[in-house]
Amino acid sequence: MAQNISGTHETINLGKRALVTGASSGLGVDFADLLAAQGVDLVLVARRQDPMETLAERLRLQHGVDVIVEPFDLASSGAAGRLRERLDARSLQIDILVNNAGYGLHGDFLDIPIERTADMIQLNITALTELSYMFGAAMAERGNGHILLVSSILAFQPVPTYAAYAATKAYVLSFGEALHDELRSRGVKVTVLCPGHTETGFDAVAGASVSTALRMLTMQPRPVVQSGLSALWKGKASITAGIMNKIVVFSNRLMPRSMQRAAMKKVLGP
Repeated sequence: MAQNISGTHETINLGKRALVTGASSGLGVDFADLLAAQGVDLVLVARRQDPMETLAERLRLQHGVDVIVEPFDLASSGAAGRLRERLDARSLQIDILVNNAGYGLHGDFLDIPIERTADMIQLNITALTELSYMFGAAMAERGNGHILLVSSILAFQPVPTYAAYAATKAYVLSFGEALHDELRSRGVKVTVLCPGHTETGFDAVAGASVSTALRMLTMQPRPVVQSGLSALWKGKASITAGIMNKIVVFSNRLMPRSMQRAAMKKVLGP
């Protein structure tokens, strides 16, 4: 029988199962670790199998949870549907969806091959939307479930040198907050997590260097993930991780958009 554990305003049922995308590195590892520590069984999804297998074995030994590894490229067309079919074939019910997979591309829009930008949009927007629909529909039918969407503080303003990436995260923020209101009455909690710059290897994938100002704002993954899960259990619409990031987001309300763009280019540009 499922039991409950509680701590610092967090309550979750042991024996439920979470699907964590982007689980081979970065925030995904910490999401898996903290959920497993709360007795949640897991499905780990990412392209790279070996890091997930290593993580899965550690979580099984440390926390006694069931962990299934699904190597999957969610950036490919129709990937979300194929993943759902594979889980259905194993009769796996997903109670918690952590839509964490995503990456950025740094540089002027016209200097980045459009194929790379299209792949990023496929993962950051299309796959996230399809997964939210497929698993969200099942949760709503049961009258219970949790969905966490990972956005970014770049969602709050236009960002030169991250034009397309920031736009994808603005979509995630708007989409997730709207779903929060739509699904609340059907028993499904939806929360958007907006991290700032985090020590995850994001910059290496994006092809970006880290400025001194940005380095001062950098957070470690664990407190970012903790804030996201805590907000999810509380049923918040969205959460910005970290005091300094909250200040950055609030300051946007006081600046004209031209000033926002200039500030972002100075901090994040070449």
